[in-house]
Amino acid sequence: MSERYTVARITHDGEHFEILVKPQPAFSYRLGKTMSISEVLVTETIFTDASKGLRASEDKLQKTFETTDPIKIAEIILKRGTLQLTTEQRRRLVEDKRKQIVSFISRQCVDPKTNLPHPPLRIEQAMEQIHFSIDPFNDAEEQAKEIIKLLRPILPLKVEQVSVAVRIPPEHAGKVYGTVKSFGVIKREQWQADGSWSATVEMPAGLYGPFLEKLGKITRGNLEAKMVE
Repeated sequence: MSERYTVARITHDGEHFEILVKPQPAFSYRLGKTMSISEVLVTETIFTDASKGLRASEDKLQKTFETTDPIKIAEIILKRGTLQLTTEQRRRLVEDKRKQIVSFISRQCVDPKTNLPHPPLRIEQAMEQIHFSIDPFNDAEEQAKEIIKLLRPILPLKVEQVSVAVRIPPEHAGKVYGTVKSFGVIKREQWQADGSWSATVEMPAGLYGPFLEKLGKITRGNLEAKMVE
């Protein structure tokens, strides 16, 4: 790999196929940016081993991809295969995934001594101690669940759901429904005769504080909310 090109590859039924791509355009393409494949490719050649310059035969391409069109094959490889990242690209992806994991733990867990969420910085510092290798391509939630198990000996964590009863006055009721739903699962709800809205919402305990803060801003503090059994 060089600064001018990198490799995207795929394996299917024991057969390996590789293409040479431009690092940044290929990275952007994998992240969902719309662009033509020709902007990404260094060459339209499909290889079985790019480092040795070994080209894939048309018979192999037809059998595997049901086409010999290099553009269509390259698109499949870029979408379904693996992309060799530059050091900076991998660092950025790992950092983004780390933030997602820390956010998930902060939302889902509380300190059992205080029933309050740990600050993100404290979670990050604890994660440094367990030396967990974050996979930039694996699901953040799945990795977070594994990290929670590893963190417990050094950082007290409790995964807890709470039920919150809220009542929103008529002048704000229509504005908050989507916000309330984004924090958890609405278990019960009722529109009152005066136009106010009442609901019971189940959410991770760590979201209770942010939930009150968000609704407080929308309603300017004109709401009722409390945790219920």
